[in-house]
Amino acid sequence: MFSEDEKLLLSKEDYQLLTAYLNGAKGKTAFDYKNAVTLKAELKKACLVEKSVLPHDVIRINSRVEVKTEETNQVMQFVLVTPEKANIKGGKVSVMSPIGTALIGYKKGQQVSWQVPSGKKTYTILDVVNGE
Repeated sequence: MFSEDEKLLLSKEDYQLLTAYLNGAKGKTAFDYKNAVTLKAELKKACLVEKSVLPHDVIRINSRVEVKTEETNQVMQFVLVTPEKANIKGGKVSVMSPIGTALIGYKKGQQVSWQVPSGKKTYTILDVVNGE
């Protein structure tokens, strides 16, 4: 489940890309159906903006992200990428993975709860770095 108090904020380009993956236009992708249904519902309520006005601390595709899992205090750093560029060992996590779909559109300082394969997790976004 997405954070109730804050709306998803996405660039129009990221929205179009996520929608294409969800609709299968980008070929086969590995993500679970329940996650896809939840993401699809949330995308319908997302606030879409031009990339040029998206706040610098909002997670988008190609963001370098640092998050803490509240249940374990584990801190993770990775770059959020499209599925074909994903490489866990290289620190690149797919936007269509459970953690990727949980975090995209949220910003530094927010907490997001999401169902992942190991159960419901709450992530605190510690840092977001965007290249542009």
